[in-house]
Amino acid sequence: MKSLRRLATLLMFGLSLSVVTQAAIAAEDSAESSDAKQRVVYHVADRDKVAFALNNIRNHIKGVGGSENVDIVLVVHGPAGKMFHEFSTTTRVREAVQELRQVGVDFEMCGNTMHAQDVTLDDLLEGFVRVDQGGVVRIAELQRQGYIYIRP
Repeated sequence: MKSLRRLATLLMFGLSLSVVTQAAIAAEDSAESSDAKQRVVYHVADRDKVAFALNNIRNHIKGVGGSENVDIVLVVHGPAGKMFHEFSTTTRVREAVQELRQVGVDFEMCGNTMHAQDVTLDDLLEGFVRVDQGGVVRIAELQRQGYIYIRP
């Protein structure tokens, strides 16, 4: 009878130790993931959503406590591309892109859109890179890398 009680006590101790260990590991994993930098891809294709998307990005950076806490890529394609042409953009968009570039936001333009709109990188606001595989393919690649997708 004593040996059964000892065995039961040992099993309970082992089970308690296991639960405490698992809780500690879960707490550590949670702390690591909350300390991790957010990675976000914003997607804009509609011309009338450009200013809204840029403002969302600005608010996102502010909301996470600064650009050091988030990596943001804006992928542009379709009609929205025209809002980033050097010769046809607005002052508001130009200033927002400049401000966001300074805090580390990456700007990428779909190569298919650039071809369709007959523009080169020189025709776009400073800081854009061309995404030759296409905007939607790039978005999918970023999502596969763990980026969170947002389309304002």
